[in-house]
Amino acid sequence: MVQTLQGLSLEERVSQLQELLDSAGEGVRQEYQDRFDIAWIYHDSALEGVVYSMDELKSAIYDDVVAEASLIPVYDEIRNHMGAIEMIREMASRRRFSINLDVIKKLFAQLAPEEIEGKGPPKYRKDMPLHRLYFHEIAQPDKISYRMRQLVQWLSDPETKKTMHPVRMASRVHHQLLQIYPFPRHSGKVARLVMNLILMRAGFPPVVIHATERQRYYEALRSGEDATAALINQALGAAIETAIQYFEEHQ
Repeated sequence: MVQTLQGLSLEERVSQLQELLDSAGEGVRQEYQDRFDIAWIYHDSALEGVVYSMDELKSAIYDDVVAEASLIPVYDEIRNHMGAIEMIREMASRRRFSINLDVIKKLFAQLAPEEIEGKGPPKYRKDMPLHRLYFHEIAQPDKISYRMRQLVQWLSDPETKKTMHPVRMASRVHHQLLQIYPFPRHSGKVARLVMNLILMRAGFPPVVIHATERQRYYEALRSGEDATAALINQALGAAIETAIQYFEEHQ
């Protein structure tokens, strides 16, 4: 059983967080989500080596008009990411839902619409990228389709759901997706979105891996599933404690 900073299980602290959410006013909940979403996009992008300013993030999310033409690509990237977060929130709320290849490709298409314009459905990568942030071994292009099918079959197997804790399941899927590295861009973002979709459907809050953990994150991915799971567990525990503190202070 995973313990949080307070010595209670994750489930016990999530239950406490839910009680605080239920009793909080709509304005407090919305303010927390707005702050959380900006932090989510900031840190998740920083893991990929892209650092946005607070002005860029707020303007992209809240302003309808782009003041400078040169900022359009930056704003598009942020807005696409926000759209993907909203997408997994909606998916997490559905009563009947399963994560399949179409869902994963849909998330990639939301992050990189330019990759599919006029080209049909999203395609897996066709080459081995020479310059990339993640230096662990990744799948050869001709193995991607098979390994993606394997992963989704494992995830949808009733035995998997019966025998594996959702946090461990989310961590393993995240790790496996980055070992496969299926798309020409945004494989890291897609892997973390799918991880959070699994967590949210199981009643947990999403995990945001902070930019300060970037090097440790890369090393965990190279080290294996256990190291990745340990980092995810720690990040989830910290996220729950931070949220509880916020809502206790705003009661």
